[in-house]
Amino acid sequence: MAFLRLFKTPKNQQFSYKPRYWDPKKEEAEERRQRIETLQNGGVEGIKTRLRGGFRQGTGGEAAGRYRNERVRKSNYSLVIIMIVLVVITYILYNIYMPELERMLG
Repeated sequence: MAFLRLFKTPKNQQFSYKPRYWDPKKEEAEERRQRIETLQNGGVEGIKTRLRGGFRQGTGGEAAGRYRNERVRKSNYSLVIIMIVLVVITYILYNIYMPELERMLG
């Protein structure tokens, strides 16, 4: 029997995997609803939840996103300017020193 098994490829192992559907928007809405209920009830737990939510979302909101986008745009602009300057300098140096190198080599 072992001899026959050498020529037979084994079958893949099968699992009974059942994928679950996960809706991140629904979960976020549920967390938000619970957080609002906790804040309305007040007390120490409400304050803790409010502070925790503030740290999680970040302090600045939309203004922080605009500021970051502005900084990225300025950074990209500076990078393009630097690349152009380097290309111009390389072109000038190539035109000045390449004829001398050709003369020296041949």
